[in-house]
Amino acid sequence: MEWERAKNYILIFFLLLNLGLGLLLYVESRRYTLTGEQEHRIHSVLAQNNISMYIFPPRRFPPMRTLSVTGFYYDTDALLQVLFENPYYVERSQAFGGYVFQNGSSRMIISNGFIFFEDPDGFRRNRVPGINPLAPESTPLTHACASVLTDAFVRSYFPGFVHDRFFFVDDGYGIRIIYHQEYRQQLVHSNFIEFLVTSTGIVQIEMQFGEIQGFVGEQRMIFSPDEALLRFAQRVRHITQEEPISIRRMDLVYFQEYVSDQNSVYNAVPFYRIFTCRGDRPFLVNAFTNMIID
Repeated sequence: MEWERAKNYILIFFLLLNLGLGLLLYVESRRYTLTGEQEHRIHSVLAQNNISMYIFPPRRFPPMRTLSVTGFYYDTDALLQVLFENPYYVERSQAFGGYVFQNGSSRMIISNGFIFFEDPDGFRRNRVPGINPLAPESTPLTHACASVLTDAFVRSYFPGFVHDRFFFVDDGYGIRIIYHQEYRQQLVHSNFIEFLVTSTGIVQIEMQFGEIQGFVGEQRMIFSPDEALLRFAQRVRHITQEEPISIRRMDLVYFQEYVSDQNSVYNAVPFYRIFTCRGDRPFLVNAFTNMIID
């Protein structure tokens, strides 16, 4: 009888313990969640500064760790195999502060950790499906058609990268499609592949990336999305006094701001990205310091 009573007490104790832990987890999660009042207040502040926002900012802002990433370094021979149809006949030279690789109409430049490849005849002579660039009235270029080529490229050679965004250039002449590396469901903004696709095919590829080593250090508190938006409003105040700005997108990514040595390891830290109607490149707000770059 005493043992049965003791077991009941133990069960009740563990039940109360689980309830208490669940309550603590709930309170902790609410601590790092943007409230309706905070969102309403920042909308009001933005409106007073001639800024409109018709999207939802990130709701959650829990503490985050630093991401360790190497300096930009590439296997040149592997890149030649990927980008050139005849890699063994590529001519090599030095220019533009780096190295130039050329074969026929294809050219690759590697300088200061940046890779630039171009071929006006189209990468590997691949054509955009359903489009004949020689036809007098060719079908308009669409993102769906262009992404068939870029998705295939990324799946084949850089499977850790995911589609992030696209935008038209030169009055619809071409489409820029941008991919970023994803690590544990977080985009790494400083690791990117950007394509320029025309009716000819992929005519330019720009790349920059380091090797992701993993998370390091302890979790640190980050600024909330409304605080980042307030910093953004202060940054663009001189612009909004002349014309309004609308925010089209806001998210949280990792970004490696300073890199100088390809053999060293650097820290990528959380940044808020704020995209506006004024361009296709985001404003970046350091989530640890709430300092903005653009």
